[in-house]
Amino acid sequence: METLERIFKLKENKTDVQTEIMAGITTFMTMAYILVVNPLILSDSGMDFAKVFAATAIASAIASIFMGLVANLPFALSAGMGLNALFAYTVCISMGYSWQWALSAIFVEGIIFLIMTITNIREAIVNSVPANIKRAIGAGVGLFVAYIGLKNAGIIIADESNLTALNPEWYKGASGTAVVGLIISAVLLARKVKGALLIGMLITTFIGIPSGITSYAGGSYIPTSPYFCEFAFSEITASSRSVFDFVIIVLTFLYFDMFDTVGTLIACAGKSGIINPDGSIPRAKQALLADALGTTAGSMLGTSTVTTFVESSAGVAEGGRTGLTAVTVGFMFLLSLFLEPLFGSIPSAATSPALIIVGVLMITPVKTINFDDYTEAIPAFMTMILMVAASSISDGIMFGILSYVIIKALSGKIREIDAMTWVVAVLFMVKVIIDFFG
Repeated sequence: METLERIFKLKENKTDVQTEIMAGITTFMTMAYILVVNPLILSDSGMDFAKVFAATAIASAIASIFMGLVANLPFALSAGMGLNALFAYTVCISMGYSWQWALSAIFVEGIIFLIMTITNIREAIVNSVPANIKRAIGAGVGLFVAYIGLKNAGIIIADESNLTALNPEWYKGASGTAVVGLIISAVLLARKVKGALLIGMLITTFIGIPSGITSYAGGSYIPTSPYFCEFAFSEITASSRSVFDFVIIVLTFLYFDMFDTVGTLIACAGKSGIINPDGSIPRAKQALLADALGTTAGSMLGTSTVTTFVESSAGVAEGGRTGLTAVTVGFMFLLSLFLEPLFGSIPSAATSPALIIVGVLMITPVKTINFDDYTEAIPAFMTMILMVAASSISDGIMFGILSYVIIKALSGKIREIDAMTWVVAVLFMVKVIIDFFG
């Protein structure tokens, strides 16, 4: 216990070992789906499911444990959703490149991120986000997390116009079980039961057994070795077109990973109450280094970009305040290599209620946004609404920053724009121009 106290400064952060471990287990359970979803997506590009499963678990463990031990922050990392789809369906299927070509792009992205982190460029970008935009990011991520929970539970579904609508049978099957789980978790939380979200997930998992929503495949799982440095740099240099595409894809991965991570760090740090008075995140450099290391290691093992997960907010909501939470998640990922059938038996109907409640807990920063100043309120609102409407944290940040700079500049408040904020806005404009000329 003394060793853990010395490493993670538990008393200083007003927490204890039990709280941190429970928070870590909660975070892991809400993000364990990535162990199945990521290999399924990448296998569409021709990769081996079992090898990607092992790569995902090991890369997630490396990055999360590094985050815990070096940054002492309660945030977990794994292969980013959306980024894996870009890998498989855009780079490999649509553009026709091999998965080895795509892994090479991820590896180069990771190296660039390592350089940007060591030279403090990424930390400067994080700290350049205006205060009200930071609050909006926290609230927007909360809404986005809740939206994911509602979709995963089947409570909302796509309608004929391709918009989401209430499932007419939301009270049946898995969605009905999720609603029951939501009520259970909410009551436990209202009664201030320690570990409310984790207990709610476990109860909901058991409730789903009679109806077949929760199923256990049984047996044990012998880990398969992941890939190792399966790159294809000769394929990249085979033609000028390949080189051009490679540069564009690396920049695309950089963009999405950078601002998804920025948004997640700001939102989770805000919820855990560790943001410094000047708006900066303590040990942000080390946190971003964990992200870069995870991406680099992941590409070498055979998985797509590793990034900080918004599901970390579930552990924060359970009281996670130190790196012990992240280390716990890391060890759970390693354990999952041997117990895949057990972890795979937890249904989305059990994890979705936790995500919905986390959304409630994370939206609280909206109360401190200055809605009396339209040059602050409108960019903040654009940040929040675009995260949900576009299903993208990075796109929400882009619209928030661009609208902030443009509205401030045209309203006679150009002096209020920080120099680094201008740099970030210019980077966003470059992306918009690249997308326009396609």
